Amino acid sequence: MLLFLPGLICDARIYAAQTAAFAQSHAVDSYGSKDAPADSLADMARIALAEADRLGAERFDLFGHSMGGRVALEVYRLAPHRVRRLALVSTGIHPLGANEPASRAALQAVGHEQGFPALVNHWLPPMVAEANRANPAIYDPMRAMCLSMGQSVFDAQIKALLNRPEVETLVSQITCPVLVMTGEQDSWASPAQHADIAARIPNSELVIVPGAGHMIMPEAPEAVNDAITRWLDRPAS
Repeated sequence: MLLFLPGLICDARIYAAQTAAFAQSHAVDSYGSKDAPADSLADMARIALAEADRLGAERFDLFGHSMGGRVALEVYRLAPHRVRRLALVSTGIHPLGANEPASRAALQAVGHEQGFPALVNHWLPPMVAEANRANPAIYDPMRAMCLSMGQSVFDAQIKALLNRPEVETLVSQITCPVLVMTGEQDSWASPAQHADIAARIPNSELVIVPGAGHMIMPEAPEAVNDAITRWLDRPAS
């Protein structure tokens, strides 16, 4: 099975083009409920593992996007023997930066003071390549998805990211085939950042997708699916 993990205020809809293209694939739709969202990456990883159990998948290929990439690393930390292949996409392995708590708190404040749509309208556009923001077929479904998640999910997931565990040591211990991928125009998780991630993982392949921003799966579905196909063709650990 191929298991997809969504990122911050995203759900299974972000993977629509991938779950349609790959048989025996499944996207985790949420990390807890909107009333009680998971607020740690470890808890999100346990939810992902429980979903694999529910689907009867003892071993699986694991694809994590953005925050979902960090969740995927926690899945690997908890159960490395279950992960056949790993994809870390539009994500990071760096520790908490000095200015990160304040910048994330400022964004949360936009939602609390002006309403969640204002937060989404501030946060989402930079996550999408400029050319794709003007394409309603790409942008409008993403915005609707993010709006549907709500402030409580955003706050819980920000708490999880601010309390993230160290992973730089973990990535050097990964032995399965790893796809490291981001968009050429991703200003949040840059190609240079992903080149560094790939350099730390022995059995990795770096893919930079032209013309795509951070929301790479709906922005460049054919290129992403081609990269997934090549990754799945690699011998599993």
